[in-house]
Amino acid sequence: MKYLNQILNPVKKASPILYWVVILHVIFAIICAIGLAIDDRTLMGINVWIKPLKFSISGGIYILTLGILTTLYPYSKRKRSIITNVVAITLLLEIGIIIYQAARGVQSHYNISSPFDGILFAAMGILIAINVLIMVLFIFDTIRLKLNTAKSIQWAILLGWIIVVFGSWVGGQMISQMAHNVGVADGGAGLPLVNWSTIAGDLRVAHFFGLHAIQVIPLFALWVTKKWNFTNKNQILAVTIFGLLYAGWIAYTFYQAKMGMALIQL
Repeated sequence: MKYLNQILNPVKKASPILYWVVILHVIFAIICAIGLAIDDRTLMGINVWIKPLKFSISGGIYILTLGILTTLYPYSKRKRSIITNVVAITLLLEIGIIIYQAARGVQSHYNISSPFDGILFAAMGILIAINVLIMVLFIFDTIRLKLNTAKSIQWAILLGWIIVVFGSWVGGQMISQMAHNVGVADGGAGLPLVNWSTIAGDLRVAHFFGLHAIQVIPLFALWVTKKWNFTNKNQILAVTIFGLLYAGWIAYTFYQAKMGMALIQL
């Protein structure tokens, strides 16, 4: 609990709105877990509450990560507030739409079955596009500014943001084909919880790993700086190798999906 407070308190102080949106995502995840336990409705072969549960968890992690990272940038209080508030509010609206559609028992993504559903889907696209632009802003700021952290960690953050933008591009590929599966219609047999297809290609695999690069690569860099007695140059080299391997894995899962092959064939 003490370690958790050391992480959360600076975020709460610097970005109170973002902090409370993270708390709301935790509450949403609990509500979705309860829904999963008491509501047996299914949509495309899985419980209607699995998708909002996944998005509540992943969205909360992303928002918190961004809140932590912004404390490293030499931003003015005003600029930091604008960035964190825009991210927090847009992603709160995004998860709100996903939960609302789940409660109705209909798809949130790729749903244009009615004008109302089409408007909600279009709104989600606009909200995500805003966040992608902010990701691009972070790429430029990470290049041009000196962050309040070790050089290897700053380098890892830059690699993380670049790969996250690629992961978002994969999301755009899914939107362009109005589906996440390749080779078969969405739905059907999938891995537990994530529901990645076990019979055909699934672009959500590359999308997932791409979006979480901003946690994985900086955490690796933090571990290197804490545990390895390396020079700055060697720390950066280690982070670069790890980042390239991670990017290579994402590229492979994207290629695999586009070829219609499941990550794990069952």
